[in-house]
Amino acid sequence: MPRRFVDISVALKAGIASDPPDMLPKIEYVDHAMSAPGMAAYMGIETSELPDGGVYAAVERVAISTHNGTHLDAPYHYFPTMNHAVKEGGEPAWRIDEVPLEWCFNPAVKLDFRHMEDGYVATPGDIEAELKRIGHSLKPLEIVVVNTRAAERYGHDDYINAGCGIGKAATLWMLERGVRLVGTDGWSWDAPFSFTKKRVSDTGNTSLIWEGHRAGREIGYSHLEKLTNLDKLPADGFEIVCFPVKVHRGSAGWTRAVAILPE
Repeated sequence: MPRRFVDISVALKAGIASDPPDMLPKIEYVDHAMSAPGMAAYMGIETSELPDGGVYAAVERVAISTHNGTHLDAPYHYFPTMNHAVKEGGEPAWRIDEVPLEWCFNPAVKLDFRHMEDGYVATPGDIEAELKRIGHSLKPLEIVVVNTRAAERYGHDDYINAGCGIGKAATLWMLERGVRLVGTDGWSWDAPFSFTKKRVSDTGNTSLIWEGHRAGREIGYSHLEKLTNLDKLPADGFEIVCFPVKVHRGSAGWTRAVAILPE
């Protein structure tokens, strides 16, 4: 069957505003000429004697967090334990090398929340209304991705403060219907921290901090962050593949998330 692939991952890139300043990735590019002297010395020859003009291999040296670039968060990222709503006392939260691969390749649905203002916290009513608008009923293990306005600001100074977030109640509403993997084009599944900070200051309610993530304490789930090109996807009728890199006991793993659409 003919298929069309849409890359919904951002490129891992240094020198842009993709993360808070203390979390930015660093990439050192070593080109063919730069690596040649080391290989020549190892072989005991002159650099000019290397085949094909005295060059060797292009390599990149990277210093990154598992939360740089498009990545999949494991339940362990949110809290040490999970599934308190479904198992008495909960259980140890899964790390990224324990996340079921069955979560990572499934039919998907897109919620278009680009009209929501920066910092808005989506509610169960917002999820229900959007599903009704697009005529879709959630099914277990479907992947739900949220298209905010954040993707258009990726690499700009205001990126980490752009887009809406998904609240704890809205996240749990989806999890209670069997969803186990969600995603956003924002820096975080939650509303930007700058808005949360003001709400906490205004209300004194510290439970607002990272509330969407903390839904994973009640029901274990994973989410994708820093997606892109969600505006190129239909509301439903497509699949998403997002297997994470297997970082031993990691809280997240990078992924080349891809949407697959029938032609």
